[in-house]
Amino acid sequence: MNDFTAFMAEACARVDTALDECLPSVAERGELAEAMRHIVFSGGKRLRPALVELGALDVGGELSRARGAAAAVELMHAYSLVHDDLPAMDDAQQRRGKPCVHVLWGDAMGVLAGDALLTLSFEVLARGTPADAPVGEMCAVLARHTGWAGMVGGQCDDLAAEGAEPDLEHVRRIHEGKTAALLAACLQLGALAGGGDPAHVERLGGVGLDLGLAFQIVDDLLDVEGESADLGKAAGADAEAGKLTWPAVVGAAQARSDAEQLVSDALQRSRGGAAEGLIAALGAKILARRS
Repeated sequence: MNDFTAFMAEACARVDTALDECLPSVAERGELAEAMRHIVFSGGKRLRPALVELGALDVGGELSRARGAAAAVELMHAYSLVHDDLPAMDDAQQRRGKPCVHVLWGDAMGVLAGDALLTLSFEVLARGTPADAPVGEMCAVLARHTGWAGMVGGQCDDLAAEGAEPDLEHVRRIHEGKTAALLAACLQLGALAGGGDPAHVERLGGVGLDLGLAFQIVDDLLDVEGESADLGKAAGADAEAGKLTWPAVVGAAQARSDAEQLVSDALQRSRGGAAEGLIAALGAKILARRS
């Protein structure tokens, strides 16, 4: 087991414990809690909370200071998946090889479970972050990167672009909003919790944007080249829905080259940080994804 594999396994265990503690039990909230727990514990790789921890490590902070932020971003990510899968959005039937929340509990519960996860993420961030950290700034970072200027805005752009003529700048804007903005926020939240200075926090945001774009390009390639059984969702769904993707604009070979360049750019930005080696290992992992 290499250091990065060990780090990811330990980060996953830490965040799973935190998530189990902060989510309501089925005894408390019945189907709502069941739906929330279904998506949160459906087999995610916990990349985003691991990035929060990397941000804290990179500025020399203690992992314990990033515990609340790490759990918060995974709750935020889970909310986005539940809503993205709804019939009015991507109309998906499976997520991570399991039925989507709305398939099991209906559209209304899908909306409500997503809402509950979204609001819980801010409670967990505020309550789980040390009082001497810039909690207000951290809440603002998470809100901006996941709201109209980030994730929600990217989803709006994605829906509006279905069937549109391929355009790389348009695709970049969608990917930066839907995927890369949250990854940038993760590293910045960790850095803020860990006591990083503004320049370091900003630099890590750039690392997150580069890695996030690379991650989404590889995801686009997997939709074209992968198998449904490996992906945990229907392969070819993007093309069928007429979505704008990086390979659709530049071709698979160039898309792969662009992802490699973005990872290289991220590693250049991350030089000198305490987590430089782990960030490099993550970049390699992103490029080697098969599911």
